[in-house]
Amino acid sequence: MRKLVSIILFLVIASNSFAQSKNSPLQISHLTGDFYVYKTFNDYNGVKISANALYLVTDKGVVLFDAPWDKTQFEPLIDSIKTKHNKDIVMVFATHSHDDRAGGLDFYRKKGIKTYSGNLTDKILKEKKEPRAEFVLPNDTIFTVGNHKFEVYYPGKGHAPDNIVVWFNKEKILYGACFIKSAEAEDLGYLGDSDVKEWEKSIKKVQSKFKNPTYVIPGHEGGTTSKSINHTLKLVQDYNLSKKGSPKTGK
Repeated sequence: MRKLVSIILFLVIASNSFAQSKNSPLQISHLTGDFYVYKTFNDYNGVKISANALYLVTDKGVVLFDAPWDKTQFEPLIDSIKTKHNKDIVMVFATHSHDDRAGGLDFYRKKGIKTYSGNLTDKILKEKKEPRAEFVLPNDTIFTVGNHKFEVYYPGKGHAPDNIVVWFNKEKILYGACFIKSAEAEDLGYLGDSDVKEWEKSIKKVQSKFKNPTYVIPGHEGGTTSKSINHTLKLVQDYNLSKKGSPKTGK
């Protein structure tokens, strides 16, 4: 009887832990090796959705690719990484100028953390009079941080005019951010700054340059399957086809 009670108690605790984790405003999951995907949440068109981002643990510190979408999680992310890995964040990259990617540049820069963005992102943030990164990248840059190497690459216009992706060749990981839609996405989402015609060309450049990724991290929702690249391409092609076939309105 005591054993049965113990089993039931364990299951209740496990269930509660899962529920708390599922409802947490900051969710961190292990991807592979030294790579971790984290999710934060915000409202889009009245629906709460997640934003995916990535961090890499190196022997020189933690490299963060995009800040939390939820500003209340800027500090908790630092604390969580310190608790989990006993390391500090040493670099933050913003993959484009939208708030779900570049919104934390000022916060982390004031913490003394090196912040980076692409040249186009810097220009957009400057025009909008929004906080900018400390360091501006040329379009394509290879970084070596401790025991890891990665490439920051600008494929061309797509979800945004300035979107960059990050490639980890050794592990075959592509961090696509909002340039890549999840395999579960039913549409292209926010297109306010998009160039969908160019997006198709840009995706094909990524497919040609970074072949056979094992993991692909999209910007929102979904998992890390490499199928998301082809799915994004299909969404883009379908969108362009629908626009091509639409009657002219004269506007």
